[in-house]
Amino acid sequence: MTDSLIQIVCPSCSAKNRLSKARLHDKPLCGKCGKPLLSSSPVTGNDKNFSRYITDNGLPVVVDFWAPWCGPCKQFAPTFEQVAGEMSAQACFVRLDTEHNQHTAGGYNIRSIPTLVIFHHGKEIARMSGALPQPQFKQWLAQNLPAV
Repeated sequence: MTDSLIQIVCPSCSAKNRLSKARLHDKPLCGKCGKPLLSSSPVTGNDKNFSRYITDNGLPVVVDFWAPWCGPCKQFAPTFEQVAGEMSAQACFVRLDTEHNQHTAGGYNIRSIPTLVIFHHGKEIARMSGALPQPQFKQWLAQNLPAV
């Protein structure tokens, strides 16, 4: 049954992996590099790897578009990091530095930071600008993340 399979992009080597959805909670490893497929911390996105995470992942992808000089971005980073660790089987969490990856940030019309965007199967399904306290961030995710 192919509907029980999901494709996951490895956070370490960017290889595509197929696995059963039932194995998402079994700490699956990458078939290419042998490292964990579900990262307990956000993946660092860049102009080279970003589209692969967005289009080739069966899991929804939550992106934090940020910049090093942005105070609210720095305040929100630990919240994003903690929730990424708690929800690694429900979504892939990616942080993209808009200063060093202007091509990608511009392509998604990122006008203010931090901006949070949820993608699923290559399509943007939700967007929110501004840093959120953890309870509101989790609530926003609960309302907008598609079930896998």
